[in-house]
Amino acid sequence: MDGNLVMDVVGFLREPLSGAAVHRIPAAWAWHGRLMVLAGAVLFPVGVMLARYYKVTPRQSWPEALDNRFWWTGHRLTQYLGVGLMTGAAGMLWMTCSGAGPAGWSCGQGRMTWHGLAGLAVLAAGWVQIALGLARGSKGGPTDRGADPDDPRTWRGDHYDMTPRRIRFEWTHKLLGYLTLALTVIAIVTGLVRADAPRWMLLLLALWWTGLLAWAVRMQRQGRNIDTYQAIWGPDPSLPGAKRKPTGFGVRRYR
Repeated sequence: MDGNLVMDVVGFLREPLSGAAVHRIPAAWAWHGRLMVLAGAVLFPVGVMLARYYKVTPRQSWPEALDNRFWWTGHRLTQYLGVGLMTGAAGMLWMTCSGAGPAGWSCGQGRMTWHGLAGLAVLAAGWVQIALGLARGSKGGPTDRGADPDDPRTWRGDHYDMTPRRIRFEWTHKLLGYLTLALTVIAIVTGLVRADAPRWMLLLLALWWTGLLAWAVRMQRQGRNIDTYQAIWGPDPSLPGAKRKPTGFGVRRYR
């Protein structure tokens, strides 16, 4: 490849989205963007992928080995950390813009921008998801705390019995999670435009999201989106939760 062409491409990608000669942004705004991208573009989607496709891991001998906690630990860690980072990033920008804002930079002048609306919606949804998780009800089953593995009468629980409370939680949690991912993309793209970020940042994020989508398509085709109930308690059709349809779209249930 011609060296001049490479330099031209590199120079084009390093330019701001508007084509301006230089890219300058206050330090607080830069860190706000970095934390938001780390939370919304990396932690959130990775956590969703773990919950959707890794309830049973590739080397797990399912259904002999049940209730693999890998997805549960990874999902909670990424989502809690993501919400924490987004909260810190929002607080950082709020403190910066509580006065007149950085010299030469507008903090919205009292008007809510599309970026601000999308960002606040994502942050609010993140905290709602945490609250939903804490109110999801009991687990139940033979491995629950206080349960006697030899006495089914002690296995009662919202998840094991798939009570209406648990069903409402699963549908709300999943639908709100996917909506939050869509809003995250809007918030990040509008944030890059508002900050007049270098073009390479938008290109890198586009490649990352494309890779995530390809990963999801592959896992879906492999049938990796296993029903949570079956992943934890197995495919026995006599189990109380097996009598109900799995919640979510494209969920696989095996026999």
